[in-house]
Amino acid sequence: MAVFYLEFLSKFHERLRPRTYLEIRVAQGYSLAVSRCQSIGIDPELHVTQQLISPSVLIRSTSDDYFAQLASDEATPFGELPVDFGYIDGLHHFEYALRDFIGLERYSATSSVVAFDDILPRNTDEAARERHTQEWTGDVFRVQFALAAHRPDLVQIRVNTEPTGTLLVVGLDPESHALVYQMDDILRTYVTPDPQVLPPEILSRSTTITPERALELTIWDELRESRSDTVPESSGVA
Repeated sequence: MAVFYLEFLSKFHERLRPRTYLEIRVAQGYSLAVSRCQSIGIDPELHVTQQLISPSVLIRSTSDDYFAQLASDEATPFGELPVDFGYIDGLHHFEYALRDFIGLERYSATSSVVAFDDILPRNTDEAARERHTQEWTGDVFRVQFALAAHRPDLVQIRVNTEPTGTLLVVGLDPESHALVYQMDDILRTYVTPDPQVLPPEILSRSTTITPERALELTIWDELRESRSDTVPESSGVA
């Protein structure tokens, strides 16, 4: 049975029980509204219409500017706590999504999870870098291949959510600089002109698992149990 990505995201919050959540691109707030922990939403054009249950800070900024300001101030998003769960649904270009991942990982912990939306475009038009369709993923799908090639230490879990898939990334290392050091080579390899060539496994979704199976994985229990106890787990939770 098809599972809409917002339904999966809500159930994943319940399963992971993050203490902190940082979302890149809030738009009307549909995905931020399912959070039940201390949350930050980043978006240069905020138009939130949904009721936010969690204690949330909305920041009108691009993600690039937000992370640059944190670095300049030697600050962190949630004080002593890492970003337990980060969600990337920003500008649908490969290089922006990759930079968002780098920014989130810097403030994560080994127990954290980062998720990407829109990693399973359904056709070439939807995957175009230059948008010309109503439904649009851009070339974010290429992130999973770049991470596999340049960060094989990461674990990627592809989830067959509707309409265009969800990628969960675990095994984060906030001390890693591999992607930054290799950025020029990565961009030369993965930023290509339209039309985008979609690998068969993207169109067939043959490397994905069902949302139900993803939620059943024991790794979420292991990550929760491995969180540092230097700060109480209840800190910041509504």
